Amino acid sequence: MALWVDSRLAGRGLLRLAYFTPTVLPMIAVANIWLFFYTPQYGLLDQITQLLGLPGRNWLGDKSSALGALMLVAIWKEAGFFMIFYLAALQQISPALAEAAALEGASRWQYFRRVLFPLLMPTTLFVLINALINAVRLVDHLFVMTRGGPDNASMLLLYYIYQVGFSYWDTSYAAALTVVLLVLLGAIAFLQFRVLDPRTHYR
Repeated sequence: MALWVDSRLAGRGLLRLAYFTPTVLPMIAVANIWLFFYTPQYGLLDQITQLLGLPGRNWLGDKSSALGALMLVAIWKEAGFFMIFYLAALQQISPALAEAAALEGASRWQYFRRVLFPLLMPTTLFVLINALINAVRLVDHLFVMTRGGPDNASMLLLYYIYQVGFSYWDTSYAAALTVVLLVLLGAIAFLQFRVLDPRTHYR
């Protein structure tokens, strides 16, 4: 996305706006939009499948697709936010590097893999850690779309902690789960730093 909107493209300002718009929408509004998309028989996805002559599907009511459908909503909501960071990083890279790579006979893929992506590693590390945190804390759409169903197929840990603490009023168990969640997040973030930090500076 960032590479596309950074290119010399007619109307790229509108394209950037289109990518970034979901980021500023409240998650409840996003969930309601996608709830219309996923509604069996009347939703946008089922309307498209009917036009193509394919059978409809209850995306949120099927255990095999409920979690994937929620993941798609979260990606659609967050992708534009992280695109802005990559776009800012791309605009700091000198065009002379691309010219030098072209003179050396490097293809566009080789330039991206050997030059551009290594220079973007600090941004990648930042995006990975923030994406992890955002993925764990995004539970608003669960309230609107599935409430953890069907049959706990889309039950996320933070939503389960909320249910334990505020629906079952088992506050001590909820507090213990919260500590476990924080420890897991800290451990994963630490591993990301250990694995990616040596690669964040281009050598």
